[in-house]
Amino acid sequence: MHWQLAVLAVILLGFAAVSARVDGTRITAPMVFTAAGLVVGVEAFDLVDPSATGAEVKTLAEATLTVVLFSDASRIDLKTLRRSLGFPVRLLGIGLPLTIVAGFVVAVALLGDLAWPEALLVAIILAPTDAALGQTVVTSPRLPTRVRQSLNVESGLNDGICVPLFVIALAVAQAEEGAIGDAHAVQVVLEKIGYGVLGGVLAGAVAAAVVVYAGGRRFVSPPWVQVIPLAGALLAFGFAEAIGGSGFIAAFVGGIIFGGLRRHRGGDVSYLMEQAGAVLAAVTFVVFGAVLLGPAIGDLTWQIGLYAILSLTLVRMVPVALALLGTGARRPTVAFLGWFGPRGAASIVFALLLLEEGGLPNDAVILATVFVTVGLSVLAHGASAAPLAGRYADWLGAQAQMDESPVETGEAETEIRWRLEHQPETS
Repeated sequence: MHWQLAVLAVILLGFAAVSARVDGTRITAPMVFTAAGLVVGVEAFDLVDPSATGAEVKTLAEATLTVVLFSDASRIDLKTLRRSLGFPVRLLGIGLPLTIVAGFVVAVALLGDLAWPEALLVAIILAPTDAALGQTVVTSPRLPTRVRQSLNVESGLNDGICVPLFVIALAVAQAEEGAIGDAHAVQVVLEKIGYGVLGGVLAGAVAAAVVVYAGGRRFVSPPWVQVIPLAGALLAFGFAEAIGGSGFIAAFVGGIIFGGLRRHRGGDVSYLMEQAGAVLAAVTFVVFGAVLLGPAIGDLTWQIGLYAILSLTLVRMVPVALALLGTGARRPTVAFLGWFGPRGAASIVFALLLLEEGGLPNDAVILATVFVTVGLSVLAHGASAAPLAGRYADWLGAQAQMDESPVETGEAETEIRWRLEHQPETS
């Protein structure tokens, strides 16, 4: 265990030493961490080899998704989102359901051994996007705010939306295989969602109260303000799980409640949480490469490989094109938004939760499909982010000279800051 921690620390230090040089290039942080994981993992030097079903991997996965869900949800102003952010509303309200349907249909057609609930699980697990895999796309000032916001907000919300869908699909799959009874499956779903919402509301309200009331009376020292949302996320997860709910649903709901109630009072309280999320995500990708991706490549079949390719292309891009009909967005914009739907940390965590639950006869096929798809996404979206963002920005610049108000470059509504985009100044 101690050697594994040392190896992980060396990987983090090594990337930190060159992080500024890597930023904005074809090499992204998830690519580096995944590749490092492959090198030190069970299929290579075997320096990092925690069991995929062990407590360490489970705790890491839970902590990563909890922090990301709470942090992303806390930044979203739902009134602004509903009123004016047309692109992301369409991507979430139309594109996301159609992506799940398309992924389900392709899984049934290609992965014939899967029962229909298992095929649905594959589709749901691979529906959330992770903008961190192509961070240049959501941070480049050359791209219009509207386009960056669409991918940013979509990535921030779709993993939270997919959590209850995953809970329902998993219960249905277990009931279909006889692992649990139908009545118990319904009970599990109601408890997971209901208690999860309850835990999130309470935790978010408590954390917001500390910021608004204790912070407003200057009872909270500035360093401890940063601890409040992180503690709120942990409270949401821990309380919900203790009473039988979904900690992830609680984290997502808690973030929404926290962000809504505090209404930006207390200043920037997200820095520590974002830094913690970044570190946890980095370690998650190292473990992904070390423990999960290598064995999945060994189980690769042509059906799994084809599904991975289709999942990142047609399964994502066609629903996005349908979702954007009538918006005035032109083909390059539709293709750009459709392509940059990378699969990352949320899909990894969902797959690990499935592995922990067990009880499905085709776990191996599902996991191999998910891990191969995420691995391909890390490479393809990471390598293409900077060059395609540059080409798309050049195209927009040329279009702007001919069209005074193209829809893509229209003034966006309220910009939502990307994780770690602005950092405190250092002396």
